[in-house]
Parts: sequence; C-alpha cells; structure tokens
Amino acid sequence: MSMLEQGFISLLKDGLWRNNQALVALLGLCPLLAVTSTATNGLGLGLATMATLIITNLIVSASRHWLRSEIRIPMFVLIIACVVTVIELLMNAHLYQLYLTLGIFLPLIVTNCAIIGRAEAFASKHPIREAVIDGFSMGLGFLSVLVVLGCMRELIGYGTLFRGADSLFGPVAAGLTVTIFDDYQGFLLAILPPGAFVSLALLIALKNKLDIMKRNSDTQTALVVKEEPVADVR
Repeated sequence: MSMLEQGFISLLKDGLWRNNQALVALLGLCPLLAVTSTATNGLGLGLATMATLIITNLIVSASRHWLRSEIRIPMFVLIIACVVTVIELLMNAHLYQLYLTLGIFLPLIVTNCAIIGRAEAFASKHPIREAVIDGFSMGLGFLSVLVVLGCMRELIGYGTLFRGADSLFGPVAAGLTVTIFDDYQGFLLAILPPGAFVSLALLIALKNKLDIMKRNSDTQTALVVKEEPVADVR
C-alpha cells in the first residue's frame, strides 16, 4: 500500500470514527440536534456541511502562504461565509422546500466550530490534496451521524424512513418514503428536542462501547503474541 493510500485511509478513519466531529469532538451540535427529525433533513444539511468543509479547506490550503497569522481567523470566517452563502443561494433556487425546512440552520453553518476548527488545525498547515481529503472525511463523518440520527428519530417518531425525500431529490423521489410500521401513531418525544439529546447520547455510548471492546481485543492479542514461546533454532 502506497503512502498516499495510507494517508487517505488514516484521514478517512479519523473523520468517520476516531475524530468524528459530532461523536468525539461534539462540535456542530446545534444543527445536529435541531434538523434531524427526519433522515431527509439530516442528509440535506449533511451534504451542505460536507460541501462547505471541502471547499473551505481547499481555499484555506491554497491561500495559506498569503494569510498573515494576525488575520487568519477572521479570514477563515469570511471564506466560510462566502462558501455558505453560495450554497444557500443554490439551495434556495433548486431545493426550495428543503431550504425552507432547514431554515436558519443553513446559514448557521458559518458558525459551525467543526469547519473553523478544521481550517485552523489542518487546512492551514497542509497541501491542497490532504486538505480536501480531510474536508471530505470530516464532512462524511458528520453527514453519517446526521443521517443515522435522523433515521433513528424518524423511525421512532413517525414509523417511516426518508419522509419528504422529494424536498431533496425532487418530485421523482416522492415514492422513496419507506413505511416501516403501518397504522403507527408515532412517538412525539422522538422528534422533539429531548428525543434528539437521548438519541445522540445512545450513539455516543455505542461508539464508546465499541472502542472499549476494540482496545480490549487489541490488548489481549498483544498479550498472546508476547507470551508465545520463541522457537529454539540452535
């Protein structure tokens, strides 16, 4: 495996699992908890956030040699604001129903600490290729949590999956909604803010449990390898 492939895999693991901005860094929780009442809303905001991360990292990395240290944070915010404004205008023009659903949380991507944090911690210190990969992996990790959380809350709250998919994919996706429970009365708590906190807590607990199990397994494997007798070749 080449060094490039190893670096890509390492960045991808960081974004999806080891340093997931929603489950580990706990950044961007305001939109994460607010818009994930359905999987479609989570997917829409996740795609917008991922696009913002990729484009912002690219611009910051490309201009890192010209940005003075005294003004780098204001410049990062300005770059992010410009990118988010373009994405917001595009969604307003082509995905109007989703634009209305996401509401204030779409322009609030500008204040997402995960985006500013990646621009400062990674993109401003690495070449364009690595910065774009980092933006993609971090965005994909955040998108995954949004979609999983949206699926959990929608399934418990409405008994469906991808409710209102036509707001994201157009009229052709009107039949994509999957009804899991027929004649389901719904569970209101799941789609209210307390349900978002409970669902996120369950995801974080699951991740921590899996991490502990993996560490224990690695430790046991290392002990077994260490205790294996060395063959006498004399």
